[in-house]
Order: sequence, then C-alpha cells, then structure tokens
Amino acid sequence: MTHVLVLGAGAWGTALAAHLGRKGTRVTLWAYEPEVVAGINGTHRNPLFLPDVELPASVTAVGAVSGLETVDAVLVVAPSKMFRSVLQHAEGIRPGTPIISATKGLEPGSLDLMTEVIADGLPSGRPAVLSGPSFAEEVAHGAPTAVVGAAEDEEVARAVQEIFASPAFRVYASTDVVGVQLGGALKNVIAVAAGMLEGLGLGHNPRAALITRGLAEITRLGEAMGADPRTFAGLAGVGDLVLTTTGSLSRNRQLGEFVGKGGTLAQWKETHRSVAEGADTALTAVELGHRHGVELPLCQQVHAVLYEQKDPRKALVDLMGRPQKTEVWR
Repeated sequence: MTHVLVLGAGAWGTALAAHLGRKGTRVTLWAYEPEVVAGINGTHRNPLFLPDVELPASVTAVGAVSGLETVDAVLVVAPSKMFRSVLQHAEGIRPGTPIISATKGLEPGSLDLMTEVIADGLPSGRPAVLSGPSFAEEVAHGAPTAVVGAAEDEEVARAVQEIFASPAFRVYASTDVVGVQLGGALKNVIAVAAGMLEGLGLGHNPRAALITRGLAEITRLGEAMGADPRTFAGLAGVGDLVLTTTGSLSRNRQLGEFVGKGGTLAQWKETHRSVAEGADTALTAVELGHRHGVELPLCQQVHAVLYEQKDPRKALVDLMGRPQKTEVWR
C-alpha cells in the first residue's frame, strides 16, 4: 500500500486525503489544530474544514510527524506564506521521495514558486506540483475532476500521475512546473477581480473580458519566466481560471464580491478562517512583474483595491481608460 504524508488539513488537504484514502492509499494527515486531529481520528470527520465529508479509515491524523521511513510521497497543502515552515515536518524523509505542492501561490519576500521552496528547504526530495480546476468540496465528494501533475523530471511527473489518478480524478502529466504554478497562483488574483465585478453588479460582459485579458496577463509573465505558453491553454491555465472566476465555491471570488459590495480585506480576514490566496498573491505578483519587466494591470488594480483602499469602480475606470492596444500582432 502506498503511504502518503499530507501536510495541511484545511479543506483542500482534507479533500485530497479523502480522495487518496478512497483509492486505498494509506494517508497520514498532519494538522495544526488539535481539534482537527481528534475529530478525524475519533469520527473520521474534520470538524473545522469539510465537516460533512466522512474520511476513509485509511486516513489518520497526527499533530506531530513520525515514521517518515515508510512514506512514499509527501503532499504539502499549506498557505504560501506558511509553506516553508510546514515543509520542515518532512525533514528526514528518504532521499528521492516526491514532494508535491498543492499550494497555489508565491512565497512572500523571495517570490519563489513552491517547487523552488521545496528544492531549497528539502533538497533531498524531488519537487513536483498538483494543480488545475478543482474545488475542494467537489473533490471530497468524488465529483469528476481533471488536473495536472508537473515536475521537471518526467519520471516524477508520472509518479504524481500514478499516485493521484482514479476513475473520478484524471491527472495529466507535464514538465512545465513554472507554467503550471503561475497559472494556479495568478488565477486567484483574477478571481478576486471577478468577484469585485459581481459585487458591483456589472453583469457578464466585463467578466468575459476579465477572463480573457487575465489569461493574457498570466501568459505574458509566464513566457518571461520561461514557461511554455501552451500550458496556459490547458487545465492549469484557462481551466483553473474559468473555474475560479465563475464558480461560487471560490474563496477568492467570494473575497472580491465582499470588497465589491463595500467591505475591506481586513474585515474579511476577521470573519473567515480559510485563506484566500489571491490576496497575498496580489502583492507578490506585482513584485514579480516588476522583477521581470512585465506589465500586470489587472493584478496592479486588485492590489490597489485591497491594500491602498482604491474604490473598485475607480479601478475599473482606470483599466478601461488605458491606451488602446492590438490583441494579436506585436
């Protein structure tokens, strides 16, 4: 039986643990909260995240990690700003073990992708990423889902594919770790913007424009960082972008709608336990754009609304008033 250590028992980590458990995988799920550990081991339910999902008996929770010598793969599902510290729980893993990120964000400060954090923080592991259009609630209930498993090493990408693939969970392999991770991170910022449009009550036309130009923005930065532009036409690009900008389950879209109706990021954080990665990525994406000389007007406006108290309507006016551009030729 394959043994996977999952670091992070939020909604997404719990959903993936449930999926792996249904496959017959032995899952050790590390949780920060003692009540989550007690709940999973006592009732097979996570009382704080996804409480309506019954976890298979092969999923057990721990508050301290041990027995790393039996672990075949590590799945890290933690907020990007906590990723490096959570990764330390896998120190002592067998050399060559796949370390798979399911986090969609960039590390604050360094602006590193999660695979770069893995390579730096756990150099004995083999970095990989799992990304694509996948709401935690739907995966937890076994809804048909298709995602991407990526690693620079094709052998590791195939291993990720094998670990997660099931009749209800299709996994496509890729070696474009930059493109897959940028698509997953930046779509969250665009989803916040989509929520703002919803909060403002502006209809379908602006959402279509936002999705299209958001994809162009993500692709521009990806190409500047060496990603394959074809990745952004796939599941980890447009697939994830469409899901998060249109789906009501998206936390980032919910945050944007809250702000579009007059709320603030600080007020949102006071009343929501779950992290909306798009808020943090709005900071790091703008910095990353500056580093690579790439203009990211949508990310910049989301940043201004969230952190500079700019009125969302003024942000929209400024975007619509930008100099006219061509779309296809350069």
